[in-house]
Amino acid sequence: MAIDVSDYGQLSAHELRQRLEEAEETLRAIREGEVDALMVRNPRSEDEVFTLEGDASYYAFMEAMDLGAAAFDESNRLLYANKALRELLRLPEDNVDASHLSNALDEEARFLVSGLMKEARSAKKTGEIRVFVGKDELHLLVTAAPLHIGANRGLAVTFTDITAKVRAAAAEASERAAHSIIASANEAVVVCDVDGVVTHANAAVASIYAGNPVGRVFGEVIPLTLPDTTGLLQASDVIALAIAGTSVQGIEALAPDAPRVRDLLLSAAPLRVGSDKVSGCVITMVDLSQRKAAEKQQLLLMGELDHRVKNTLALVLSICKRTASTEETVQGFQVAFSGRIQALAATHNLLADRSWSSISIAEVVNAELDPFVSRNQTRLSVGGLDALVMPRAAIALGLVIHELATNAVKYGALSREGGRVHVLVSKKPDDAFLGIEWVESGGPTVSPPSKRGFGQTVITRSLQYSANGGAEIDYPAEGVRCRIRIPEEDLVRS
Repeated sequence: MAIDVSDYGQLSAHELRQRLEEAEETLRAIREGEVDALMVRNPRSEDEVFTLEGDASYYAFMEAMDLGAAAFDESNRLLYANKALRELLRLPEDNVDASHLSNALDEEARFLVSGLMKEARSAKKTGEIRVFVGKDELHLLVTAAPLHIGANRGLAVTFTDITAKVRAAAAEASERAAHSIIASANEAVVVCDVDGVVTHANAAVASIYAGNPVGRVFGEVIPLTLPDTTGLLQASDVIALAIAGTSVQGIEALAPDAPRVRDLLLSAAPLRVGSDKVSGCVITMVDLSQRKAAEKQQLLLMGELDHRVKNTLALVLSICKRTASTEETVQGFQVAFSGRIQALAATHNLLADRSWSSISIAEVVNAELDPFVSRNQTRLSVGGLDALVMPRAAIALGLVIHELATNAVKYGALSREGGRVHVLVSKKPDDAFLGIEWVESGGPTVSPPSKRGFGQTVITRSLQYSANGGAEIDYPAEGVRCRIRIPEEDLVRS
C-alpha cells in the first residue's frame, strides 16, 4: 500500500488526524488478517493486485468472484481457474491446466488472448472474443492485468460474459436496418405483432390508408377482400397464417376504402427477431393499378382484334364470292382475287405498324400504287395527302385505290407510256367529308364500260358505311375521273 503525503502541507490539523486514523486502521486490518489482497496504483497510474496471505487466500478471493477469472505465473502457466470460469467454459472441476483453457477457445480467440497477455505485462489490456460452448455462441470481454502473488509477478485474466449485451446491440442494429428497409420500400409494408396490431408502417401505406395505422388492428384500418378465393379465404386468415409461421405470397386483394390504391397484391410472412420464435408478421401490399389497367386494355384489344378478324374474314369471303361471280375463267379469278387480297393485306400491314391507330392517306395511296408505278414515280402526282384517317376508312380507301390502279393498268393512263395519274385532296369548310380526286390523263380514249363489274362496285360502295362517305366514277374521253369522300368522323384532327 502506498500513501501520498505530497499534499499534507495543505491539510488542516483535523484532516491530518483523520488521515492518520485511516492509515492506522488499515495497518491494523493487515496485521489481524482481515485483508487478503490490496489494489495498489503504481507511479505509472496503473492498478496492481497484491496478495497478503499467500496463494490460498487469493484463491478464496477468486472463488468469490462472479466473473470467470484465471491466474497465470510469469511463464504463462495456468495457476488457477475459478469456479465461474470453469462453469462458463465447461472446464473440468479438478486439475485444470492451460491446455483445457486453450482447447475451449478457437484459433482466433487463442491468438487474441495470447496477445492480450503479452501486452498486459506492462499495463492492463482488454479485448473481445467469441467462443462456442457446445451449441451456444458466447461473446466474452477478456481483461488481462499485472498480478502480484506474494513476492511473485504474474497475470490476472478475467472473462466477462457480454453475450446478452452483444445480442441486444445486434438486435437493435437489425431493427434499425429493418426500419430503414421498410421506410425505403416502394411498396406498402406493415409490421404487426402477434395480436395483429400494427407496430410499424412505411410512407407508402398512405396510398391505402389515410391515417396513422400504428397501434390499431390491421384488419380494422385496412379492410381487404380477396375476390379470387370464393370467400373461403379472408384477409384475416392470411395474417393468422403468417403469425402461425406460414408465409402466404401473391394473393390479389381489393381495398375498397383506400383513398388511392385499391387493387393490391398481398403477401404476409412470419416475423422472427433474434430467435426462431414468431413475434408477429410482415405484410407487403404491391400496387396493381397499372397492371389491372393494362389487363383491361388487353381485354379491350383482344375484343377489338376478335371483332376485326371476323370483319376481315367476312370481307374476304365477300371479295371471293363477288370476284368469282364476275370472272369468266379460273385464271382470271386467281389474278383478280389475289390482287384484291394483297391490297387488303398492304393496308393491314401499315395499320399493324401503327398499332391500329391512324394512318396518313399518302401512306395508303403509295402502298397500293407501289406495285404499279414503283419504277416510274414520274407517272404519279400526289398532293395534300397528309391527313390522318382511322382504320376502317384506310381499309376501304386501300381497296378503292387498288381497283382504280388495276383499271388504269389494264385500260387507262398506266396502260401506255406517257400516261399519268394525279391524286389530289380537297376540303371545303362546309363539307362533312374530305374529298380525294383521282384523275387520269395521257392514256387511251376512254369510254364507259358496257357492263358493271365487281371493281366498280368496290369503288362506289366501299366508303358507304357512312352517309358522308362514298365515291363516284366518271369516264370522260381524256381519262377516268373518280371523286372519293372520306367521312369527317373518320378523320383525325391535328
